[in-house]
Amino acid sequence: MKHWLERKKDGDNPVSARSSAPRFTRYSGAWSTLRKRLEAEPGLRVIDAGATSPTNINYLTGLGHSVYMADLVHDACAGQWTRGNDDEGNPIWDANAFLSSCLEFSGKTFDVVLLWTALDYLPEPLVIPVVQRLYESMNPGGAVLAFFHTRTQGEETVHCRFHLTTGDEVEVQLGEPFPIQRAFTNRSIERVFAGWSGHRQFLAKDALSEVLMKR
Repeated sequence: MKHWLERKKDGDNPVSARSSAPRFTRYSGAWSTLRKRLEAEPGLRVIDAGATSPTNINYLTGLGHSVYMADLVHDACAGQWTRGNDDEGNPIWDANAFLSSCLEFSGKTFDVVLLWTALDYLPEPLVIPVVQRLYESMNPGGAVLAFFHTRTQGEETVHCRFHLTTGDEVEVQLGEPFPIQRAFTNRSIERVFAGWSGHRQFLAKDALSEVLMKR
């Protein structure tokens, strides 16, 4: 996992670093399971909630699926979604404005969400609203693939982007330098996804927990 931190010498430009950083493969039991469904059921609607990946777009459209890109962490951290501060000086987040701008689908519903590690990096006031919007926007039986960090310190907690492969691995690449906000326990995952039909957890050897959540 320490190799996630390696990158080419591109100065301090985060866009350049993100696009040219090396990729490393990582086995993913959750992706292996979801991939079989994507290969067996053409015509699904997919949300990719990570940084735009031509690799992902080409793979999914090549299987006959439609793809909606929504870089949630970038949009949340780089956008202007606060309206002043509360009495204690904490920013007041406008979750409705964020959802209207970044997760507005004009009535379309989806079958699969590639959420990656987005919930670990979103500001706290946006986590529950984002999960609720995804629930409202998914078809029954839809699946969310999510990765969760098991700790908030260490080099494995750097923000990364993920690329799909035709096998049982995903490719991991250094992303924009957004700080991790939280680590999820099994109980906190169940609390955030309260009301969903169920989930399947996949054990990993690194600092990530993998979950397939069912709508």
